[in-house]
Amino acid sequence: MAVTVSQDLRVHMLEDANATKLANRQEVLKSAIQKGEPKCLGVTQLMLGLMVMSYSIPLHFTEVTEVVSLLVPWWSGLTFLTAGIAGIVLDKLCNMKILGVCLLTSVASAVLSVVAVVVYSVDLLRNQEENLSRGVKTSLCVFTLAETGVSVVLCCLLFKQRHNFAQYNTLNQGDPSTTETPAALN
Repeated sequence: MAVTVSQDLRVHMLEDANATKLANRQEVLKSAIQKGEPKCLGVTQLMLGLMVMSYSIPLHFTEVTEVVSLLVPWWSGLTFLTAGIAGIVLDKLCNMKILGVCLLTSVASAVLSVVAVVVYSVDLLRNQEENLSRGVKTSLCVFTLAETGVSVVLCCLLFKQRHNFAQYNTLNQGDPSTTETPAALN
């Protein structure tokens, strides 16, 4: 950080070029992330998670199969809820840490939704009889496929933004004068 001293002995601190560049890049990051609308995708994930969990309730009153015994709708629904909440929070508190958390939860959601689709498919193939359970499991499988798509899209958007702006996240590391930065620069 550069300083100047005037003739009347007043000290003036000049703007740090790196801090200014970092602040500008963080604003660009925020606008780029908001173009991807993580809030909309997060709300979609949240709603899909709630739908999966609520649609699975009738399965507990039917024959217990792999889907029910492994609690697939519950752990997949909770993962979708967590990823959705992270997307909504990212829209409000846009910084690299929240972006990393949102990316991590979206990756987990995508991976677990693929696992859930496999379990639903195997269960539907093993239990061929026509009943309420089959219709509910088919609906849950479709919702989970939709969640896979939403999670993959969000992962791609967030990974691209993280990759584009990761170099600017380390500009203020190592400089003791910037250890306490405002939340907008984190």
